Amino acid sequence: MQKLNFPVFNFRFKNSENKVAIFDEIRKKFVLLTPEEWVRQHVVHYLISVKKHPKTLINVEKKVLQNGISKRYDVVAFRPDGSIYLVIECKAPEVKLSQKAFDQLAQYNFILNATYLMVTNGLNHYFCEINVEQSNYNFLTDIPEFNLNQFE
Repeated sequence: MQKLNFPVFNFRFKNSENKVAIFDEIRKKFVLLTPEEWVRQHVVHYLISVKKHPKTLINVEKKVLQNGISKRYDVVAFRPDGSIYLVIECKAPEVKLSQKAFDQLAQYNFILNATYLMVTNGLNHYFCEINVEQSNYNFLTDIPEFNLNQFE
């Protein structure tokens, strides 16, 4: 797989029937290794190892209903109270990050109401903070490190 713009992480792999799978620490199972999954697993390890986000407060690939239509988000990080802190949209490295990816993430966030958003293809990462009161957002250079005190 392609080298991504993340720190180097230790992953577990498994070969079965000429297909490679990667172990997902959150779903606690091996999943087929696709280019998008490669990015998603880097994001998960980044949240856990670099941003110190507890595994128990991370969710991967879950359905969300939007106007009766079933959608699936890539990664969500929760606050200790169960509210959503961060929503991440992952694309394969060969996918150019466009307005469409941001729009997709913004639509998810109408339902999820996260404070932070991230869009990545593993090579380029974009972060922003949502200000609900002012109905705007600010681009950031990174997302904050998880700190229990920030939620008190």
